[in-house]
Amino acid sequence: MLEKIDSFEIENLMLSADENGIVQVVLSRAKKRNALNAQTIEELIEVFSRLPRMGARAIVLKAEGDHFCAGLDLIEHHNEQRRPEEFMHVCLRWHEAFNKMEYGGVPIIAALKGAVVGGGLELASSAHVRVADQSTYFALPEGQRGLFTGGGATIRVADLVGKARMIDMMLTGRVYKQQEAVDVGL
Repeated sequence: MLEKIDSFEIENLMLSADENGIVQVVLSRAKKRNALNAQTIEELIEVFSRLPRMGARAIVLKAEGDHFCAGLDLIEHHNEQRRPEEFMHVCLRWHEAFNKMEYGGVPIIAALKGAVVGGGLELASSAHVRVADQSTYFALPEGQRGLFTGGGATIRVADLVGKARMIDMMLTGRVYKQQEAVDVGL
């Protein structure tokens, strides 16, 4: 398995595996607070499609830097000036990546720290277990920016915290600190 780990052509993720089949997938865009751009989503699809077939027994998803994931790369989103149908395609790719994680057959543990917001919360919600350090905070700020949560928060986050709390998070941008998040089910 270790030789196969080197076969991935990725730039925004780092992979390592031990002899027991435990794989670490590391988001490596720390300067962008590990924001998810289109390339990173494609890399997540590739990695989470192939790792189960390669014999991974468990996956630890973590991040470089001080933050797990700040969600959608807003600079790329703004610069691309996508038409609505193009953005819908982007959203569908996010769903594919997160479905590969959730339904891929390999348990995923997300090691969370700092910002877990927007698409970062959608990414974390796709993991089977979430572990958060004291610096972690959670939010869905898209609504305050005129954006819709297109990566699956309306389903995955609602499954964790309930529909009413998810709607509140989306409409208010409410931030939950680590212990509050644990208490509400994140």
